[in-house]
Order: sequence, then structure tokens, then C-alpha cells
Amino acid sequence: MTAQQKINSGFGARSTAEEVVAGIDLTGRTVLVTGGYSGLGLEITRALAGAGARVVVPARRTGTADEALRGVPGTEVHALDLADQESVRRFCDRFLEFGRALDAIINNAGVMACPETRVGPGWEAHFAINHLGHFALVNRLLPALVPRSRVVAVASSGHFLGGVRWDDPHFRDGYDRWLAYAQSKTANALFALHLDALGADRGLRAFSLHPGSILTPLQRHIPHEEQVAQGWIKPDGGPADGFKTPGQGAATAVWAATSPLLDGLGGLYCQDCDVAVPATTDDMLIGGVKPWATDPDGAARLWELSAELTGLDAFT
Repeated sequence: MTAQQKINSGFGARSTAEEVVAGIDLTGRTVLVTGGYSGLGLEITRALAGAGARVVVPARRTGTADEALRGVPGTEVHALDLADQESVRRFCDRFLEFGRALDAIINNAGVMACPETRVGPGWEAHFAINHLGHFALVNRLLPALVPRSRVVAVASSGHFLGGVRWDDPHFRDGYDRWLAYAQSKTANALFALHLDALGADRGLRAFSLHPGSILTPLQRHIPHEEQVAQGWIKPDGGPADGFKTPGQGAATAVWAATSPLLDGLGGLYCQDCDVAVPATTDDMLIGGVKPWATDPDGAARLWELSAELTGLDAFT
């Protein structure tokens, strides 16, 4: 495992997605971005397409995605519901039929702090959508990934609130929307860590990241009053000081997917367009990464659990 230490990328918290990809020619490259039509995902898609990439955008709401991406060249929308493992299978089967290579997958779509919701065989929605849907997607698309491919998991400093609830990952006892979200974000980081361990020998590298604090549709389940109390927004609805714009929030994902500075590296948790350092406080605005999100044993255990739940493990 590569050490969590800065590599002095030259970018920072205020860098934008367009700035970090400037000078990188993605012509002929294909990138898949889940949720690539809303919030951070839309900014990620715009930046990648602007650099010449073909961007595949799987979407649960294809009509909304088509409308959002109108005028963005080099994009295509396909139906996919990450909450539905059968939908993931159908999407991947169709994609693989065409024999196309994928240079990167950015696992961006997700839900946050939603009311208790069960999907599929009774899985908790955060874990099912944010983690298991993406786990299945990447495992099924492994044949399309080439030796230089990268998989990027958009995690969050929300992982500070807790790790994986091994004895009850689906919160059948004592549902807490913030702990469920935290578990899924820890899972995103651990997924990337173990995927990198499995894929490095074939040239497949994986990264996870905290995009920063940004106001996007991800907060749709959180009442205005609660967002004010949390210090996320001002009473007039504007973002609190220290929050990023969507373009700045998209930057770290684009950097992780494209930066030549990361060639030969992997399994890292990133923040502010650089490798994150271990967290020394519980202040999520300062960030960093907690030890439970960089634990190789926990990552292997989560992979085994995920393979058991989904029936998928492309590496065995």
C-alpha cells in the first residue's frame, strides 16, 4: 500500500475541474461517470468532455440526463439504476457487447442521509446504492478495463462518523441515516483500496476521494433548518464560508482519474487535488482520512462480504 502523504500536485482546494485537466488530451479515451448529469457529476462530465474524452453517463433518470447534457459534446446516456442489481447486469451486458475499452470509471452517484429505505433483497439503501451498486458495476465491467485504466470512488469526509458496521451492515437494528451514510463512504474508500491491491499487477489502479463541502442535489433529504444548524448554509440559503463551488468540488475526481502524477500509484484516498494525509482531528472541514478507511484487512473483509452479497468477484 502506498503511503498517505502529499505529492505536491500544484493544485489545491480552489482548483477547478477544468484547471486540473488543462493540457491533458483525452481524445480517444472513454470514461464512465455514474451520476454524471447532476451536481458534481455534471461538472466532472463537462471537464472530461472538454478535454476530448467520450463520457458514458449511466442514469436512473435518462430523460433528465439527456436534458442536462444537451450541448455537452462527446456524451452518451444509458439506463442504469444502481439500487437494482439486475439493472446493473443489463447495463454492463449491453456495454460489453460492443467491445469498447474503458480508460476510467468514476463512481460518483450516491444518496446521503435519506430516510430508512430498503432495496433489492432488503439491503439498506446507502450501502446498496453507494457501495454495492458500484461494486457490481466495476466487477462486471472488468473485461472493458485496460492496463492503464483507473477506477475512482467518490467517498466523503462523512466517513469520519464511522466505519463498517460488520455485525449489521444493513442497519436492521437502530437505523441512523448519518451512520448509514458514513458506512457507505468508508466502504467507497475500502473498495478502492482492495480493488487497487487486486488490479495493480494488471495495470488497473484505483483511488478514492473527498470532494470537499459543496451544495448540490445530494442534500435534498436534509431540511433547510438542519443545514443552517449544521453550518452548511447561511440563513439566506447561500453556502457557508469554506464551501466549494461545484466546479471546485469536481476537481479532485477529475484529477484522480487523469493526472500523470498518479501514474504508478494507487489505493490512495485523495483530497483537494492531492493525496490526503491521515486525519489528526475529528474536524471534517479540515479533512484527511481516518484509519478505518485505509485498513487493508478491513478492505479485504468488505470485498469478501460484497462478493457474497452480490454473487460477484471478477478476480476469482
